[in-house]
Amino acid sequence: MSQGAFRRARRPEQKQERREAILAAARDLAMRSGVRAVSLGDIAAAVSLAKSNVVRYFGTREEIYLELTAQCWREWEEVVLDRLADAGGPGDVIDVLVETIEERPLFCDLMTECTTTLEHNVSLASARAFKLDAIRVAANVGAAVARVFPGLSESEGVELVGAAGVLAGTIYPMANPPSVLVELYEQEPDVAAFRLPFGPTMKRMLSAIAAGLPTLR
Repeated sequence: MSQGAFRRARRPEQKQERREAILAAARDLAMRSGVRAVSLGDIAAAVSLAKSNVVRYFGTREEIYLELTAQCWREWEEVVLDRLADAGGPGDVIDVLVETIEERPLFCDLMTECTTTLEHNVSLASARAFKLDAIRVAANVGAAVARVFPGLSESEGVELVGAAGVLAGTIYPMANPPSVLVELYEQEPDVAAFRLPFGPTMKRMLSAIAAGLPTLR
């Protein structure tokens, strides 16, 4: 897409197409390099725009990735609701929550960066839209969890979904360490033994949280 073609668009649908192109480029770059490594300049170059033109659609790099995080929440919601329809009990629920997250490394990476970076350089409108979207997703998925998880209330289902997001953002970088730690683990098996595997750790911790929530009423 040329810079000239991008500048000529004026209609709302054309502007939306531009936003979607920027988000698609940001997604692709993050999947290849990791969210933290991608700059606003990288995204601008990928869509053949100057940075000053990109910020007409998203005020900052962080706003781009916060919107992408919201997209990932919505994509995850659709898949997890579909799979929960076939869940037969607590074990199935935990499996669905964890496995649908584990299948989405970009989602995990975004959750890792969200509260520490992405929410720190955005407009009030962007922050509001993101939070309202995340709350809506958690409410919908939490209600579905409660319907198939005996003993959990709807509010506890929402808490379990929130815990899944928080744990994913914490455990993912530990399970997928940078190259220097990979090298260390190869040299020091005793240290490597403490590297947390993502799926099993998530399932164990979420199962413990689910078991404990009713006792705190």
